[in-house]
Amino acid sequence: MTWIIDAVRNAGPLPAYLIIGALVFAEDALFIGFILPGETAAVLGGVLASQNHLQLWLVLVLVVAAAIAGDTVGYQIGRHFGSRILEISLLQKRRSQLDRARDLLARKGGSAVFLGRFTAFFRAVMPALAGLSHMPYRRFLTFNIAGGAIWGAAVVLAGYFAGNAYLTAAKTFGPAATIALLAALTAAAAAWYVQKKIKARIVHVPAAPAPRGQTSGEAVPLGICHPGNANAPATRR
Repeated sequence: MTWIIDAVRNAGPLPAYLIIGALVFAEDALFIGFILPGETAAVLGGVLASQNHLQLWLVLVLVVAAAIAGDTVGYQIGRHFGSRILEISLLQKRRSQLDRARDLLARKGGSAVFLGRFTAFFRAVMPALAGLSHMPYRRFLTFNIAGGAIWGAAVVLAGYFAGNAYLTAAKTFGPAATIALLAALTAAAAAWYVQKKIKARIVHVPAAPAPRGQTSGEAVPLGICHPGNANAPATRR
């Protein structure tokens, strides 16, 4: 990863734009996100924009467009090749993570495409899994655009506004290590937020007439039928 960071830092503006866009695109389209996360390239683009080496608006447009396009290609690959993509050796070695991604997609549907954007492994595989599951393309595209726009803007701006801190840290840790650390912190914060959202699944419904022994103000958990309460809601599937 450090050689890529050095290559982008030492390249001229046009090669830097091309490398950043290619890494963000390939992360989702070619399943390399868990090896070469495009998040690092996007953060680096923001840092270079803060130092006036690149144009911030162009980095933003490039990263968002590459993210959306990469997801679209990943979706089409999953839709075309189906379950055969699950046999790729890189995915087989990460079977537990792949199973978690499939479970999230089964539970959340289109929202999983949006949430997956903020976790490196999910970002790499979720578009293909959505295509494999034959999610309607219009539904996929809606969440793809939303996730790509918010993620792209967030990571680029994180690098941009951390530009001053980068200059200070780079003197101690070196430019490549500082970029990698900043990208890791951004990814960790995003992953924590997404995991918090995924786990927050306690659902309540308006309280039905309480059976004997139950206080009327207590909420009835969704899907739990109390004895003697024929009107309790059925389990949500």
